[in-house]
Amino acid sequence: MSDTPPPPRRAPLLIEDNDPALAGPAPSPEETPPWDAPKGEAMTRATSIAAARGSGPGPLGVFLGAAGGFLGIFVTVAAFDWVRGLIETNPAVGLAAAALGIVALAALVALIGRELWSLIRLGRIDAARTEAERALREADRDRAAGAVDRLARLYTPRRDLEWASQRVRERRAEMIDAEGLLTLAEREWLTPLDAEARRVAEKTARQVATATALVPIPAADVLAALSLNLRMIRRIAEIYGGRGGALGAWRLFRAVAAHLVATGAVAAGDDLLGPVLGGGVLAKLSRRFGEGLVNGALTARVGVAAIEVCRPLPFAALPAPKARNLVARALGDLATGGGERRPAEPG
Repeated sequence: MSDTPPPPRRAPLLIEDNDPALAGPAPSPEETPPWDAPKGEAMTRATSIAAARGSGPGPLGVFLGAAGGFLGIFVTVAAFDWVRGLIETNPAVGLAAAALGIVALAALVALIGRELWSLIRLGRIDAARTEAERALREADRDRAAGAVDRLARLYTPRRDLEWASQRVRERRAEMIDAEGLLTLAEREWLTPLDAEARRVAEKTARQVATATALVPIPAADVLAALSLNLRMIRRIAEIYGGRGGALGAWRLFRAVAAHLVATGAVAAGDDLLGPVLGGGVLAKLSRRFGEGLVNGALTARVGVAAIEVCRPLPFAALPAPKARNLVARALGDLATGGGERRPAEPG
């Protein structure tokens, strides 16, 4: 037997017929203040930042460019004179400073070269996709063969696609038309790459949903969403054969964001959560958690657009990914607390 005393009983609640609080009419449902649904502000702002385009250099841009160039020349000349004077007064220290300056300059040149190489790789992927789209449109088998040759140069050195490259080499002569040749290349090379890119998009959607739900500072959650989406786009580009340079990733993000803003897709995240949460469930969640889910849904939409932009062939033989299905797989456990949820469609 427990020694804990039973809780005290509460007195019954009495409501008098002449209570003044009951004199007025009951409020109607129309008088209920509207619910401010989560809009995914972090992802909306991050995408708007990436999609913003300047109208031209302008006086401020010319001033900043000229001032930056002048400052760079001044620092270079001053550093050169300082090292030369240091060598004259203290040769050992001067030579050490000169060696460090050369190492820093070489690292800068290597960084610029890597960024340029990443842009060149992205240009090759764009050229292959453009050539394949034209080959399908014009039913040109020679042009399709050119696109496949571009992909062969891109994918043959990769060990993870060695078997796929061998299959393409063995069977490409059997394909007598452009559609069959590009279908072979798409199925053999891009099937595993599409699956890996989807996994990256789902993982990033979960990360963005969690980060923006836990970070209470508006500027910080925008920064977190922007950096995670940039990393996702960079990784997706690497999967399809691009190089993950910072300039290349930013260029891709600008292209993806401009497309989403132009189509209005970035402003609608709640509609993607329907199969995961069911109608009206967002109203039962906390405001911050709802914002995180919408941000994650918008990240999945960015991931789908990034796959379409980074992919070296258009979706023809294989089904294109659907943002709704990515959201169901990525955010279903977060939204339902790990409980049972409706299975997503493939894609």
